[in-house]
Amino acid sequence: MAIVYRNPSIEPAAVAPRPDGEGYTSYQEPDTSIPPKAGPVTREISVNGVAIAETELLAEAQNHPAENPGGALAEAARALVVRELLWQEARRLGIAVEPDRDKDGRPETERDAAIRLLIDREVDVPSAGEAECRRFYEQNPDRFSSQPIVEARHILLAAAPEDGAARKAASALAQRLCDHLADRRQDFADLAREHSACPSREQGGNLGQLTRGSTVPEFERAIERMKPGAISPVPVESRFGYHIIALGRREPGELLPFELVRERIATWLEAAAWSKAVSQYIAILAGKADIKGVSLKAGEGPLVQ
Repeated sequence: MAIVYRNPSIEPAAVAPRPDGEGYTSYQEPDTSIPPKAGPVTREISVNGVAIAETELLAEAQNHPAENPGGALAEAARALVVRELLWQEARRLGIAVEPDRDKDGRPETERDAAIRLLIDREVDVPSAGEAECRRFYEQNPDRFSSQPIVEARHILLAAAPEDGAARKAASALAQRLCDHLADRRQDFADLAREHSACPSREQGGNLGQLTRGSTVPEFERAIERMKPGAISPVPVESRFGYHIIALGRREPGELLPFELVRERIATWLEAAAWSKAVSQYIAILAGKADIKGVSLKAGEGPLVQ
């Protein structure tokens, strides 16, 4: 038999007997004796020639919530590099390890104990003095003030957000009640008992004393614009429906005495100073080390975990 044409770009397929014995086929069973080897998740990471194992990196990533797995791995890599950097320095300095126990009685690992003792010995954090604490107090009065308090009543015309017809009806009724109350303020409690879907209707709509965050944002923004004694001229819409609000007293927040918050301020200042000092110490060690796979440059995120 003569071959008329052979495509040179196609290799001839091996011919094998069919399993059923009926002629021949070009099919070959794939070789599955050696499974393909998975590639590494990340590039090699090492500190002064000491590699960070991929299994350790994946385990550490569980402690670093992020928007995506890549972000968690990056934060985990930085944390492990910092830990290895401090561990190597502790061993270089011959830090004598004295493992402690946490509040649950669990002992520290040798590495954690060495790092803790290293930082205690090498990082000097000054205590916060009276002048520094008072200056922070005077520059941040909002942090040390009690929350303002308001007294308010309301009438809630309830309607589910997805029920367009009910929302429209509730809005119309709420506006009629607002118009009525513009001339007859004394009817507020009776109208609350008759129309409000809030349990406060039993007290004439009285919500008592409210602080920031006690109500939905729309309600809160409305009372911030109102003067004590006023009734909202138009209904206030929220996901619950429509509110008619009567604002009572408003008590502004008061600045707490310095003596009452001095210890808290000192704790904040010393914690901030400690974090900054440790970050600077780590940055110095990183500048002298041979680190591969991770950057610990200043400004790329916190170095202290």
